[in-house]
Amino acid sequence: MRRVIILGSTGSIGTQAIEVIDKNPDKFQVVGLAAGSNAEGLEAQRKHFSLPESKAVLGAAAATLLVEQTEADVVINGITGSIGLAPTLAALKTGKTLALANKESLIVGGELVTSLAKPGQIVPVDSEHSAIAQCLRSGSSSEVRKLILTASGGPFRGFSKEQLSKVTPAQALAHPTWVMGQVVTTNSASLVNKGLELIEAHLLFAIPFDRIEVTVHPQSVVHSMVEFVDGSVIAQASPPDMKLPIALGLSWPDRLDAVSTPVDWSKSHSWQFEPLDENVFSAVRLARQVGIAGKSYPAVYNASNEQAVMAFHQGAISFDQITELIERAVDAHQPEQELTLESLLAAEKWARDRTDAQIAKAC
Repeated sequence: MRRVIILGSTGSIGTQAIEVIDKNPDKFQVVGLAAGSNAEGLEAQRKHFSLPESKAVLGAAAATLLVEQTEADVVINGITGSIGLAPTLAALKTGKTLALANKESLIVGGELVTSLAKPGQIVPVDSEHSAIAQCLRSGSSSEVRKLILTASGGPFRGFSKEQLSKVTPAQALAHPTWVMGQVVTTNSASLVNKGLELIEAHLLFAIPFDRIEVTVHPQSVVHSMVEFVDGSVIAQASPPDMKLPIALGLSWPDRLDAVSTPVDWSKSHSWQFEPLDENVFSAVRLARQVGIAGKSYPAVYNASNEQAVMAFHQGAISFDQITELIERAVDAHQPEQELTLESLLAAEKWARDRTDAQIAKAC
């Protein structure tokens, strides 16, 4: 039986993880829970699993201590934002398997995270990276030619730059496929999320950026693909359901029974693939540049985006200004030569302050 700590337990990833665990009580035991601010929801979960009060905590700092002080086999990090970095580092330092849904901690932490991780210690929970991990089992690392990340295209697929400047927060939150939180849903609409996933794929699988492609797949059934040197392409396909990658994160490399409804092959299906317009959705192009530059540039990209998304939903800026603000921050950034936790936190603060100042000027 695997002992599990769930970080972000009252959020989308956390609640779905609990659903998976409740269906497999002989395989998993929840030994710790952490939430952001939903005290009522956390208390209900604590009682559900009969945990002592010390093992159900609020806030990222308390979550980090929970990971450090609790015996566990798997930590699911479902926290949203770079505030999840410290718990990610704690899970790796204490030798626990990290089922990672908090992509920002890997992207911001970069080499700080990857240098701590033992082979196989990080199991991706993002649907795209879980798909790639599954596909990579079809060949050796030397046989991989490229990774292909799929993107739904979000609610604004096919829009022009002019059209993007006029969209509303309500429209940005109307994702055609996935149900997610405000920040992640907005990132999906701007394709900042896909930019972050591009960097994440590079860090997780050690594939150069020029061998990672993005293709738009509106149906979100093929979650990603791997092309091998012989020309074969292996794809992972399943109807959109985050419980599948969550279950794999808990049980990797084994699979659980009846987690998700498979594709119904008795019915007709049309799966569409099209190139991404990086001139309109420039966040992906910018992320590629940021990822190649490394150091604290990804931290600046992510922090600036978080401030811009908040401002957009407050009505302070237009949707298209989100990526503009990120690019300005990245262009102005001067990274420290040595990458440390302190330098990353300083770069994040600089990016947030600079972006907030730019937003204030725009108002």
